[in-house]
Amino acid sequence: MKNRFQIAVFHGDGIGPEIMKPTQAILSHLEKRTDAYSLTFDVAPAGAAHYAETGESLPQSSLDKARNADAILLSAMGLPSIRYEDGTEISPQIELRKALDLFAGVRPVRIYKGLHSPLSLKDHDHIDFVLIRESTEGLFFSQGAGEVTNDEATEVLKITRKTSEKLFRFAFELANLRKRSGEGRGHVTCVDKANVFRAFAFFRELFNEEAVKHPQLTFDHAYVDATALWMVQKPWIFDVMVTENMFGDILSDLGAGLMGGLGLAPSADMGEHHAVFQPCHGSAPDIAGNNIANPFAMILSAAMMLDWLGQKHHNSTMVEDGKHLRQAVYDVVNEGTQTTADLGGNASTDEACSAVVKALQA
Repeated sequence: MKNRFQIAVFHGDGIGPEIMKPTQAILSHLEKRTDAYSLTFDVAPAGAAHYAETGESLPQSSLDKARNADAILLSAMGLPSIRYEDGTEISPQIELRKALDLFAGVRPVRIYKGLHSPLSLKDHDHIDFVLIRESTEGLFFSQGAGEVTNDEATEVLKITRKTSEKLFRFAFELANLRKRSGEGRGHVTCVDKANVFRAFAFFRELFNEEAVKHPQLTFDHAYVDATALWMVQKPWIFDVMVTENMFGDILSDLGAGLMGGLGLAPSADMGEHHAVFQPCHGSAPDIAGNNIANPFAMILSAAMMLDWLGQKHHNSTMVEDGKHLRQAVYDVVNEGTQTTADLGGNASTDEACSAVVKALQA
């Protein structure tokens, strides 16, 4: 029986609509090849431009669409020139994380020969690890509500048992899934600063409580500063990494740099019932409308969505299509003639997307 899925689509700001439209077309191309699943797209208005027009960055109707959808596909959001009255950026994606309790920010880092990575892979066929960033608490907890006086500013870092337990359970379950599929070795690293902050000592303690429940997996700990060093010097030592919100925000961009740039960095924010899939990069308003934006991170995020839906609903065709779509992007990047300017090529957004479709057909 065919699985039918409703996808809430946030087109975003700047280059967001330009990379979302062809991504939807690629997903439609995939679903038409099979009787195993179908996708219906439901557009949900939100973002900085929408705020400028209506005074709402995330309308209740759009939040309801996201809450009722099987998955959420979200393009680049925000515009530097449009902000809330307090000066903070308009980020509906963060509002979605909190409203839907999307506590696990999943940032895969995959480096293959042929990608424009600053790392040398002469001793490794590829590097493949996943950074999991707690997405609702940490140093982002007081977002927009920090206390500022003429003499000092204070923000609150919050770590709770309830969220951390869910986060660590998610991390070990992902490590187990990667081990069974042959993508990882079943190892989880807790990244913290437990030697300085009591909050991170608490974070590590909760991690250890979950770790002992998974004797089939291995685990260790690393301080965040050392982790940044090792991600550059020896990234092959990592499998699944789990960390606090701010640390994850920083390390995920480092991971994107190792892959060759944010244009190749997909992401997902997942909870127990909902998930948002989006590229890590921003809305790049300076190049919007020119048909030169890199669509690959958006397409790779869509591949993550297929994989997640397939795993959740035991639909092997979706899982395979997610793998095929991801490989098609890597094949195009490796071949090199149909990449956008940020990757050293001169292809347009549309040409890069057409190349992915041709790679899928091949």
